[in-house]
Amino acid sequence: MTLPSPSAPTGPYPPGRVRPGAFVRTAAGAVPPSGLVVLAILSVQIGAGLAKDLFTQLPPSAVVFLRIAAGALILGVVARPRLRGLTRRDVAVGVAFGVTLGLMNLSFYEGLARLPMGICVTIEFLGPLGVAVAASRRRTDLLWVALAGAGIVLLAPWGGSGGLSWLGIGFAALAGACWAAYIMLSASAGGRFPGTTGLSFAMIVAVIVIAPVGVATGGTGLFRPELLLLGAGVGLLSSVIPYSLELEALRRMPKRVFGILMSLEPAAAALVGLVILGEFLDLRQWAAIGCVVIASVGATRTS
Repeated sequence: MTLPSPSAPTGPYPPGRVRPGAFVRTAAGAVPPSGLVVLAILSVQIGAGLAKDLFTQLPPSAVVFLRIAAGALILGVVARPRLRGLTRRDVAVGVAFGVTLGLMNLSFYEGLARLPMGICVTIEFLGPLGVAVAASRRRTDLLWVALAGAGIVLLAPWGGSGGLSWLGIGFAALAGACWAAYIMLSASAGGRFPGTTGLSFAMIVAVIVIAPVGVATGGTGLFRPELLLLGAGVGLLSSVIPYSLELEALRRMPKRVFGILMSLEPAAAALVGLVILGEFLDLRQWAAIGCVVIASVGATRTS
């Protein structure tokens, strides 16, 4: 899952990672913008795949703590948040922003621990899809809603069949709801905090929120050097690299086209899950992912 940035220009599905370095922009200049978006999507999903692989050694809440802590550390260096000049309402928005961020990542990873990657990301993607549909007033939006609904019906393990966990579906749906709230809060925080300091403030809040459960469940495993290194790698793949690529792509392509390309994330997650984790999906599950992807593309074009 990605971390939308309140200050970065985005389409319906704001990415939100840390500010890119000059070396990344230079290297990315030789790649077409559409290629940058595809690379960013793959980076995010590979990061999620590595995180899921870590679940065999650490519980999801501990992996979330490692990822958010790494992101907060990087952002704290790049954009140190300042409370001077902020009103109580500004701080309240920043706190809500951080709590939502922490809950979004925790619920996503809990869903990821119980569902195949492609299925979890597909369900989570209903959050930003709903925001995109709500931003449009066209009658065709009803078609996209119906198509996305059909995809979820295909995924649901009715009658206990299908091999999917209702609890996992619930966590993924909660992550999607948090993502929708995060998108709206990111816009509000972006108007109250300068630059990327709003996201930096939110990351610190998220660390504070997640730390009790993450430390309690992770225990001494959090101090193993190899796990710390893998956790940092997950944060790098899920945050630093993709945001750098996406921000460069947004400088060179229309936001609507960017949003359409980002709609490929559920399919990319399914492919990465197949290659990295050996998660094979049946025809019905692939059809469900296709329904959500098509609905997302359609909603992005009309919003």
